[in-house]
Amino acid sequence: MNKPHSSATLYLIPSSIGDDDLSSSWPPGHFSLINTLDVFIVEHLRTARRFLKRTGYSKDFSTVTFYEIDKHASATDCDHFLGPARDGISIGMLSEAGTPCVADPGQHIVQRAHELSIHVKPLVGPNSILLALMGSGLNGQEFCFHGYLPVRQDARRKKIRELESRSQQSGATQIFMETPYRNHSMAEDLVSQCRTDTLLCIAADLTTENEYIKTRTIGNWRQSGLPGLHKRPAIFLLLRQPVPSGNV
Repeated sequence: MNKPHSSATLYLIPSSIGDDDLSSSWPPGHFSLINTLDVFIVEHLRTARRFLKRTGYSKDFSTVTFYEIDKHASATDCDHFLGPARDGISIGMLSEAGTPCVADPGQHIVQRAHELSIHVKPLVGPNSILLALMGSGLNGQEFCFHGYLPVRQDARRKKIRELESRSQQSGATQIFMETPYRNHSMAEDLVSQCRTDTLLCIAADLTTENEYIKTRTIGNWRQSGLPGLHKRPAIFLLLRQPVPSGNV
């Protein structure tokens, strides 16, 4: 059985979703904690450094160790990245936006940390999936996140109809996302493929000054028109209410 490696901790650090004021989404203690770290696992070095500067991180980057990770990281990579923690040095892990390991790389690092008995500490911070669900008014007791839907339109439309049917059968909110430059195509397909009484929430630019969260029936979306979503980080939530027992 592995023994804990001293007091080293792998901190999972949520980063901002947009260029919002971190003081509105981060507890005060995060700012002092991050300044104690000398090792980071990040998606992209340049944006990670930019984010750390926004937190008030005061250390010279030439003295800081950065490891870049993506979803294809091997077991050997994971062991290498966690080497400092095995030697008693705490590590911070950052994703590009939002929460590490949730629709972002990092789960294999965390899994390996558990295998090595390294303490894992997830920190509180913004997560677009949960924020969108909270603000949607849809079922927050049962929900399923699907990540990205198919890129090809015919496959995407088929998946949308499948998720609508699944939500009606289970009563669970179906949550998914799209690459920002394809958001409008996604929204148009949702409005064209779903039934008029199905509920659709569109949540974009969460935690920023341009935050947008709106839930309407598909019929109402057709009447009101869709918001401008081009290149805006967005989450889509779909729910068709189950047919009451005994109804056809």
